[in-house]
Parts: sequence; C-alpha cells; structure tokens
Amino acid sequence: MTGTFKANNPINHFLLLMYGLVLHIPFLWHPVEPTTAATDGYFYRYLIHWIEPAGTAFPWLFSIIAFVLIYLQAIGINNLVNRQKMLPKPNYLPAMSYLLITATLPEWRVLSAPLIMATFLVWILSQLSRLYNHPNGRSIVFNIGMALGTATLFYFPGLAFILLVVVGLSITRPFKLTEWITAFLGMLAPAYFYAAWIFLTDQWQDFELPSVRFVSSGFHKTISTYLALGLILLALLVGSVFVQNSLNRLLVQSRKCWGLIYVYLITGLLMPLLAGSFGPDNWILVLAPVAAIMAAGLFYPDRKWYGWVMHWGLLALAVINGYFIR
Repeated sequence: MTGTFKANNPINHFLLLMYGLVLHIPFLWHPVEPTTAATDGYFYRYLIHWIEPAGTAFPWLFSIIAFVLIYLQAIGINNLVNRQKMLPKPNYLPAMSYLLITATLPEWRVLSAPLIMATFLVWILSQLSRLYNHPNGRSIVFNIGMALGTATLFYFPGLAFILLVVVGLSITRPFKLTEWITAFLGMLAPAYFYAAWIFLTDQWQDFELPSVRFVSSGFHKTISTYLALGLILLALLVGSVFVQNSLNRLLVQSRKCWGLIYVYLITGLLMPLLAGSFGPDNWILVLAPVAAIMAAGLFYPDRKWYGWVMHWGLLALAVINGYFIR
C-alpha cells in the first residue's frame, strides 16, 4: 500500500478517498453526537446548535462532516509537502499517513472544535509556506491573521497557535513592522466584528468568556490504544531522523517549511496546557505535522519492511479500535 501512494499518480486521489472511507466506515455506521466543552468557542456552539435538528434526524450527518474535514486536511498537508518539495519526489504518503493516523483513535474521527481548528491550521501552514520571497505578502499575512482569529472563535485554546504565526513570519520573511501589525489586526478583526454584533443585538447579558478547566483524559485505555500511540510516536521519531539527514539536500524554502512543521508540532504539544485538558481530542491538532514527518519515514528507507510493518500495524489497530471496540 505504501508503494502505491509513494507514486505520483492522479488516480491516488480516488484511492485515498476509498482508503479513508474503509478506515472511517465504523463511525459512519455508529455516529457520535458532538458535545460542547467550556473551552469551545462561540462559533462552534452556534454551528452545533444550527445543525443539531438535521443531525437528530440524520445522525450520520455529523460523521460525514467530520470525515470531509479530515479528508480535506489530508489533501491540504499532502499538497503542501509536494508543492514545497519537502520530499525528493511528489507522492501521496502524507495524505495516506494522515488518514491512517486519524483512524487509530475514536476521538480523532468525530466532529469537534479541535477538528475544525485543525482545518484552519493546515490552511494557515500552507499560506505561511508561500510567504518566502513573495513580492507582496501583506494580503497573505492579513488572511493568515483572519484565519487564526476565526479559528479561535471555534476553539478558544487555539490562541496558542499565535506562536506558529509569529515564528512563521520570522522564518519566512524579513522583519517588516507593517506586516506584523497587519497580521495582528487580522487576528483581532473576527473578535471585533463578533463583539460588534453582540453589542448591536443586545446580547451582552448572555455573553460568557470561554473558561479553562483542567480535566482528566477520557480516551479508551485499551492495549490497542496504547500500541497505536506507541507506533505513532515511533513513526514520528524515525521520520524525524530521516528529515534531519535529508535537510542539506533540500532547497532553502523546503528547509524553512520543515521548520514550520516542527514549530506547528511543538505548539500543538504545548496547546493542551492552555486547553486545560490532556484528552486525545486535543491531540488531533498535532496530527498534520506528525503525518508529514511520518511520510518522510515511509519515503526514504531502502528496506521495505519498515513501511510494511508501520502501515499494516497501524491499519490493524485502526480496524480493531474502529470495528471491535466501543
């Protein structure tokens, strides 16, 4: 299977869709109704309230929306890796890795505020990668700020990813005060317009700021879950070794993009401190950079046994967690 997605074949778009559907079918058959938490943003609560009547009549609607978001994220991270030539040849391994990783834990394939936030972050990462040597990056910088500001209205702890934007601008652009001001104005704009709407509609009495409450992890503590997390960590470590060994052979822009990937990863790992929860639903925000790094570990090794063991091991655990564990 890794050999199929290692090729740059247009039919792989269709194969990816089928691959993702097979892995995520259990959650289309057994849909999970989304819930809201104290850290979820206003837009997410409005969205759930808006689609709840349709979701009650057709419960699989929530699962379909979640799968569409996951598939778009997979295609987004794959396009980024190929467009910026972060691997020697174009391939579909990042998308395959993302679909595979998200299928391993039930909490990663349900509609949630972090899942929506992850969609914004993949787009933001893609836009940051375009800034290097861009003749007029001010409009892109503003759009990045707007996207992050909007995303935090879906998931409040996403404020931590201001670090990604700040470091990303430092990596990809020479310092220009006007661009930094533009980025922060973009971040503030969604909150400003939302506050204006609250004020004009006289809803201040019902307005509450999102809160942070430390809660314990609620994931399924089974042997297969621990094995899946262990394999994902191993894939991250092995992929990181190959990324580091190949950096000197890459273009400057490609190396900067790998830097953005690691900044994204570190920020995502620190984000649960702001979220107040170390549950697995929050860790979906680190899966996009993990998939890109895992793809490097599947692409470079000459020995095929590693890719075979990693892919089929994770796929078997995804099937067990999806089809047999409730």
